[in-house]
Amino acid sequence: MTRWQQQVEEAEEGCSWSWPEFSNDLGCRTALAAEWPQLAVPVREAWEPELRRLDERFRAATIPWPGPGGGRWWMRRIPRLIEAEAVAGCDERGWPVGWEMMPFAKPDAVRVSF
Repeated sequence: MTRWQQQVEEAEEGCSWSWPEFSNDLGCRTALAAEWPQLAVPVREAWEPELRRLDERFRAATIPWPGPGGGRWWMRRIPRLIEAEAVAGCDERGWPVGWEMMPFAKPDAVRVSF
């Protein structure tokens, strides 16, 4: 839960990682989803409000992946703010270095800050 909170805070502040790093770091939320059913009911009940708050904050700091959905919702989100190095610039589709492998043009709701 602590790592998910850190990921949410980092997404809120502006993502300075590449897409592969960002998606890899979301593994902490995947681990939570896998382990959640294994927890005792009182433990889940105690932590569920916090998990819901963090999930909502993450949704607010990101936008949905354009196109068809599927899979785990947190893996199909893009940070609203991406911090990049000015010297690198952006590709013709608007993505900064490290994000150019995205299969679509940068959505207008995603801002790149230099």
